[in-house]
Amino acid sequence: MSDRFRQDLVAVVPKLRRFAYSLTGNRQDADDLVQAACEKALRNAAQFIEGTRLDSWLYRIVQTLWIDDRRKRQRQGATIDPEDAVLSDEGKAASLPEDRMMLARTRAAMADLPEGQREVLALIAIEGLSYREAAETLDIPVGTVMSRLSRAREALLPKLGLSMGRRQ
Repeated sequence: MSDRFRQDLVAVVPKLRRFAYSLTGNRQDADDLVQAACEKALRNAAQFIEGTRLDSWLYRIVQTLWIDDRRKRQRQGATIDPEDAVLSDEGKAASLPEDRMMLARTRAAMADLPEGQREVLALIAIEGLSYREAAETLDIPVGTVMSRLSRAREALLPKLGLSMGRRQ
């Protein structure tokens, strides 16, 4: 494993944390998920194909670990409390009270979305991936990404007091 791989992995951790927050709904589980993903990535570094996007490969690891954990929790009967949902901008933009209120409403609205819609919304709206990159990361067709994103937006905007605007 190269030093470059390790440096690139460390550089992607903030993105992984944001994505994990959007999946888990709380910081502790998100941090555990990111740690597990980093450990898995380091163990399987030889499987990473040079010249491909490391962040997409890592998002996929996070998502797979999350799905595995959800299945395990479902068998055990544990659930995630939406009240613990945390999606943060790390204090970069939400400095005004109105901004913090909107961020809190957005967190709550995202927590109510179905998992597939929440994943797509997080990758595209928060992480800035293209539809194609999100589709590759989640291993779903681009059309499914577009559909889930559209449904997520339609569900979120009214809860946030916003409208879609005119459709053409």
